[in-house]
Amino acid sequence: MKNLAGLMKQASQMQQKMQEMQAALEAAEVEGQAGAGMVTVVLSGKGDMKRVKIDPKLADPAEMEMLEDLMLAAHADARRKVEAMTAEHMQNATGGLQLPPGMKLPF
Repeated sequence: MKNLAGLMKQASQMQQKMQEMQAALEAAEVEGQAGAGMVTVVLSGKGDMKRVKIDPKLADPAEMEMLEDLMLAAHADARRKVEAMTAEHMQNATGGLQLPPGMKLPF
């Protein structure tokens, strides 16, 4: 029974770390850029888009297709950074314990 009590304590500590990690990710902001910084997208640590900044030079109606492509590229850049940050936080929260393939955070 001693091992079970220790295991329950570890599970409780892991749950607390996961809650802290989720709060930190929610508060974090990650910036992605495209077009040499002409388009910037800011995402929360959970991947929600917070802000979009577009250089006024791109507001030409003839360049809308390029602007749309740059927005997608900036979002993809920010999303990759969010995923890397999430993986790092998860590794810290789990103490390096590897999760089964395909298992992600609860969002």
